[in-house]
Amino acid sequence: MAHEDRYGLPLSTASDAAAGAYGVDLMLSGWTGMAETLERAIAADPDFALPHIARARVHAFYQQGDLARSKAALARELVARRGTERERSHVETLALAIEGRLHEAIASTLKHVENWPRDALVLSLPLGAFGLFAFSGMADHDRARHELCERVARHYGEDWWFLTMAGWAMTENGDVARGRAVTERGFSLRRANAHAAHAVLHAMFEDGSIEAADRLVDDWIPSYDRAGILHGHIRWHQALGALEQDDAARALAIYADVLRPSATQAPPLNVITDAASLLWRLSAYGHTVPKTLWQEADATAQKLFPKSSLSFADVHMALFAAATQNHAALTARLATIEQRLAEGKLPAGPVVPAIFRALAAFADEDYASCVQALAPVLTEVVRIGGSHAQSELVEDTYIIALMRSGELPRARALLDARLHRRPSLRDARWQTATG
Repeated sequence: MAHEDRYGLPLSTASDAAAGAYGVDLMLSGWTGMAETLERAIAADPDFALPHIARARVHAFYQQGDLARSKAALARELVARRGTERERSHVETLALAIEGRLHEAIASTLKHVENWPRDALVLSLPLGAFGLFAFSGMADHDRARHELCERVARHYGEDWWFLTMAGWAMTENGDVARGRAVTERGFSLRRANAHAAHAVLHAMFEDGSIEAADRLVDDWIPSYDRAGILHGHIRWHQALGALEQDDAARALAIYADVLRPSATQAPPLNVITDAASLLWRLSAYGHTVPKTLWQEADATAQKLFPKSSLSFADVHMALFAAATQNHAALTARLATIEQRLAEGKLPAGPVVPAIFRALAAFADEDYASCVQALAPVLTEVVRIGGSHAQSELVEDTYIIALMRSGELPRARALLDARLHRRPSLRDARWQTATG
């Protein structure tokens, strides 16, 4: 009997073991064991291309570029010899994403989804805060994700994975109440789903449900292994909640437990972005961060991202350089970024060097220059990718710079707008930030 995946798509393997192990639910839920199950599928049928390309994607998550590209190349060879049209397109699309060929990967994804809308692994590529759309430099990537989900929704019904991602797309696109409800529905269908827990936390962040988010993490996280791809990042959300309550001690305790480079098991991009953004927020809000924490995290970051790459990563590397007063590192990376911008190779555009200059000025306590650098590009920060919860760091830096440079009415207007969106938030941290 021919094998199909959970979405009814044919699989070109005769092996029951390979078809069973290939199921990508662990990847779609961000759960532990995804690499091991894919290896079992490969062992059961070494000529079956799909587990090879899925395994390549897991390697890419962890920045194991050589392994990812070699497995992608092998998957291309295998699927050319034994694969359906859908599988060939599937492999090619994932391979383009793995190889960093961003615009080709987006075009291939959209074409593929038109033909095979229930190919969830391909559909997942442009979704989420680290997806192809978010890192494309698009100013409207939140809307693009939401519209893509709306186009294919009829093909998924009450599928737990789709509800998770569609709900999160709604949330990030501004429909927070509906997004939270849809995401929570998906979460209820499969609790062993880190992406759903994460998406619910984003909705809670947007609507100001800080205490509820804290309870959710406390209740759910014991079921999720520390090796899980989102374990540390979910605790990062809990640390952000502690900061909203002006509880720096708890935020630092969470950092020491699961976010510190010596403690985390997260993928490299999360290692540097979660560490840099939490330490920066703590410092910016006026709390003491031991210099050794910055130095340790910066040393790890320099090893993981020694060269300019994704703008989202570059901005967080700028946080490290500014906080540690490493002017040479900041200047060198900024020069590379400006060269890429001049060559038309920086998708996020001028907002990236502007953020670099603003962060350097903030760290030097030149708050007026920070404000001057950020003011023209504040609405363009979305282009660097990531979520609202992540990019809000730049707005926070701008608000504090306004306060410390004496422009309190402008700062208050921004704070009032945020408190209007999230009325349950407290603003005690802003009092700490300004002394």
